[in-house]
Amino acid sequence: MSNSRLTAFDILYGIFSNDAYSNIALDKNLDGVDSKDKPFVTALVYGVVERKLTLEYLIQPYLKGKTKPKVKLVLLIGAYQLYFMDKIPSRAAINETVALAQAVGASYYKGLINAVLHKIDQNRIDIDKIEDLSIRFSCPIHLINMWKKQYGEDSTMQILSSINEKPPVFAVPNTTIVDIDECLYELNNACIEGEIDGDVIKINSLFDLNTCKPFIDGLFHIEDMSSYDCAYALNPKENETILDVCAAPGGKTFTMAELMNDSGKIISCDIHPHRVELIKNGAKRLTLTNIECVVNDASIYNNKIGTVDKVLCDVPCSGFGIIRRKPEIRYKELDSVKDLPDIQYNILSVSSKYLKKGGLIVYSTCTLNKKENEKVVKRFLDNNDNFKLIKEKTAFPSENSGDGFYYAVMNRNDD
Repeated sequence: MSNSRLTAFDILYGIFSNDAYSNIALDKNLDGVDSKDKPFVTALVYGVVERKLTLEYLIQPYLKGKTKPKVKLVLLIGAYQLYFMDKIPSRAAINETVALAQAVGASYYKGLINAVLHKIDQNRIDIDKIEDLSIRFSCPIHLINMWKKQYGEDSTMQILSSINEKPPVFAVPNTTIVDIDECLYELNNACIEGEIDGDVIKINSLFDLNTCKPFIDGLFHIEDMSSYDCAYALNPKENETILDVCAAPGGKTFTMAELMNDSGKIISCDIHPHRVELIKNGAKRLTLTNIECVVNDASIYNNKIGTVDKVLCDVPCSGFGIIRRKPEIRYKELDSVKDLPDIQYNILSVSSKYLKKGGLIVYSTCTLNKKENEKVVKRFLDNNDNFKLIKEKTAFPSENSGDGFYYAVMNRNDD
């Protein structure tokens, strides 16, 4: 049994037992893993989390009674390899999974695990033909029903079709240093393939961009297309003062700073000091000097900030638009996010107080839930008649585009 499967088991056990985020759990546990094994461990961890409901459906007919958590997780790992890792022969997947059982202290169940995996391998089903959408896409039915009610059947199918796909990666050129053609040229020189997609570069290589020379030299930052569009919607201009109230890790701040040609000032805030450090480090790497990083609670008015020309209010949210990046988000109970709209409304209300007359504010989330999006904006506009809605947009995730996202552009007019 390879150590990579044991590493994947340990990470997955932590995710399912402690409600940990898969990306953070992977970052913490991959340091000691051989570089050649990291892609396999990553694929196995993300894959089992993504396909948990589908995998449970596959193994359940061959189990009787309650299954111990460790045994069930071993079975899920084995079933994922059989159904979704085509390069691994069935025999190897089963044998390695049985060996994994012994390694995690479940040797008593080796016979059961061997038998169940052989049965699901012999009695294969076409997952794409499963009528139950919850099982086919491994997404809880309450979330599917919410999307159907709010966005309709077609948009719901678009969302579901994307949530288990690998998300695209985009590089945003640092236009204070290079133009987009120069940036692509430098990426190609670093053996990274990409293609220009509007104002950004879609990366087509499997490569750790954080370690390549163009990234280290500050020629680009990594940001999802939808996030970039949100920052662009605020229409940052040279020499303006802009407040980014929930800015970490800094992608939208960097985009706005570059659109402003490193002029004016962006007050870039987060409540957590260590996340403010991420913004500082990113600005330093990109040699952007117009960013002032501040530890600040967006839910409480801070008179030290003063008035600004524009505000970006990208609030904490349920994250239902970025499930393909954080697959465990789909398993949240809706009750666990029911208090978010009040928190979001409060942050929007506080943020609006910094805005000069005639200024713009963008309210945004990376979720697909109208209670956190349109309804928060409507509540704000109903209670603030000196603000007017200019534009709102909901973006649905797809294979070659950005994540699920919502933003609303409003202006302040006290006449």
